[in-house]
Amino acid sequence: MSAHCMLTGAAPGFGNRISHSHRRTSRRFDPNIQRKRYWLPSEGRHVRLTLSARAVKTIDAIGIEAAVARIRARGVKL
Repeated sequence: MSAHCMLTGAAPGFGNRISHSHRRTSRRFDPNIQRKRYWLPSEGRHVRLTLSARAVKTIDAIGIEAAVARIRARGVKL
């Protein structure tokens, strides 16, 4: 599963692990990605979205219709 949020565009960040001896190795900071299914009343169907935890809270605040409009404005096909 891709670690990208459909609403916010959150993607993995990259950095270094630093050991006690201060050796550096690569690491990846993944966003908290969840797959959620929402009912879309305007189209009479469910949509399955790949969202970060922050985006789930955003949908709770603005509503699924506004969120789907934002996702489509980013060019993501649903």
